[in-house]
Amino acid sequence: MNLQPHLDGYLSPDHPLSPRGLFADLPAFIRPLVTPKLTTIWEQDTATLPSALGRARRRYRSFAEQELRHRALPMDLAPHPQPGEILPSLADLLKTAGREGMLTDLLPRPLGSASLGAYRYPLVWAQALRCEELSRVCAGQMLLLSAHSLGVLPIAFAGDLGAMRRFVLPAYRQTMAGDPHIFAYAITEPSAGSDAEEGHGASVSRPGVVAKRVNGGWSLQGRKVFISGGDIAKSITVFAALENEGIESWTCFLVTSDMPGFEVVRNELKMGMRASAAAEIAFHDVFVPDDHVIGKPRQGWAINRATLNASRYAVAGMGVGLAQGATEAAIDFARHTELAGKALVNFQEVQLQIANMMTETSAIRGMLWQAARKAYVARQDRSSMCKFHCTDRAVRVVEMALEMMGNHGTLHDSCVEKIYRDARLTQIFEGTNQINRLAVIEDQQEQLLARIERH
Repeated sequence: MNLQPHLDGYLSPDHPLSPRGLFADLPAFIRPLVTPKLTTIWEQDTATLPSALGRARRRYRSFAEQELRHRALPMDLAPHPQPGEILPSLADLLKTAGREGMLTDLLPRPLGSASLGAYRYPLVWAQALRCEELSRVCAGQMLLLSAHSLGVLPIAFAGDLGAMRRFVLPAYRQTMAGDPHIFAYAITEPSAGSDAEEGHGASVSRPGVVAKRVNGGWSLQGRKVFISGGDIAKSITVFAALENEGIESWTCFLVTSDMPGFEVVRNELKMGMRASAAAEIAFHDVFVPDDHVIGKPRQGWAINRATLNASRYAVAGMGVGLAQGATEAAIDFARHTELAGKALVNFQEVQLQIANMMTETSAIRGMLWQAARKAYVARQDRSSMCKFHCTDRAVRVVEMALEMMGNHGTLHDSCVEKIYRDARLTQIFEGTNQINRLAVIEDQQEQLLARIERH
């Protein structure tokens, strides 16, 4: 379809009343203040980033377009993998991502692949940008690549330099050489759910994975569920309570998949982000030596909460990327679908819907970037606000796209059907959005209870 140079009801860019050329006759010293450059919103936003993060954002977008785009729909329809299986296309993706530094960007060069320039800014900001750009194209493949970093974060937040040297650095070198060493993060238990992400629930929860002291280390018994990447991970940061104690005794252990007694029980058949498996894993008296304790015994709850405070920014970024992907899919549909002999994009009602989608997406991106740019210390209240608001509004944007596209939006090839299923998951993991709302209140108790003086 050949599109006209301007939309129905709008002036052409060269019309004397069009704002594009309207400012040309103003004084020369005023023109730069009022004449906008003809760039996309994406380019405008990228220009506001520090140069190192701007370059990273462009690299993330290029990687997503080159490596994720052609795999997105086929991987969503691929057969349900059995534990330990990975489709050849996704195995190739992991190798490519490893060689290009997409699995080792938590640490700066030469330890990892992040630029030293990017490390001048909060780590959560770069990770949010990364998740946004990858999710815009395919949230399932994004999760396959990003859950790995979540598995590494507890080691970083434990401040355990010995563990970083023993476990992370060799794995990173192996990964950058094209042999991916994947990490996973295991907190959720069959009977616990959000108790692993909220203090009051955890205080009365009965731990499901228990560590018993044995000669030279610990013996782990129990199960973890919904572990992203747990089926292919070689190393898992596992949180377990000490024998006869509650979750306040949680300790972080580095478990490897070759330890006797470790079992991947199954992969869940889930609604969205299907390129990344959610595994149930079991520990049958798994012996974990003392040097595989991350941090110190009973520090696990603190390490877990610090990890979640940081990772919720990344989930907010997922929401922004999914909203952007849905908006772009809806615009493409409106440009190439006709009604009464003209493209839908020429109808004002469609334009109003597109404007709403663009504005909602820009608003949540602005909220996230504003919070993340100052998050050298990841605060729970700010990260939780970003997580629940960005993902809630993202789902609404995807619903707008579905409403505009009608029956066409429900088809798999539309991409929006997949985006909707993927977006719905972001409201659930990393703490449900209800739990994240409560996390805001938890941090603001003193303010809520403080006496309000009226004058």
